[in-house]
Amino acid sequence: AGKIEIFTVYQHDRLNETGTSSSPATKVPPRVTHQAFGSIYVFRDDLTLHNDSDSPVAGVMEGASITTSFDGLHNLLAAKISLRHRGYRGSVSVLGGSHNTKPSVYPVVGGTGDFLYTEGYVRSSPVDSDRRRVMYKLEIHLYWPPYTKFAPFP
Repeated sequence: AGKIEIFTVYQHDRLNETGTSSSPATKVPPRVTHQAFGSIYVFRDDLTLHNDSDSPVAGVMEGASITTSFDGLHNLLAAKISLRHRGYRGSVSVLGGSHNTKPSVYPVVGGTGDFLYTEGYVRSSPVDSDRRRVMYKLEIHLYWPPYTKFAPFP
């Protein structure tokens, strides 16, 4: 039997703790402020159930973001979201473009464990930033067969 699930978790990105930039780095996280064209930001961030960093951890998001515009505001994101939440265990992979200061939508391009064969998308919205710490709200929309044919694609 197929199903549809929506998970909401919060990504906690902490510069030089859970992520780092590499050449031609400006030492500022992408999706928040300007990065030099071609900068790569690699991260592994906790995902919590609430917007409080002391909230229970539901998983991790790990990946890389590459600055793809000369104004430093656009990026290409490739990431794996691993979840242990509401009885589910597995990961989904996303790939897509993002903007530093606006909500972004990434299509799900693969899944493992309980998320095998799912389709869907992840909406990432900046919630809070103090330049050293950034929080994003992630809305993960997943569709299992046979409902995958109803999955909207951004």
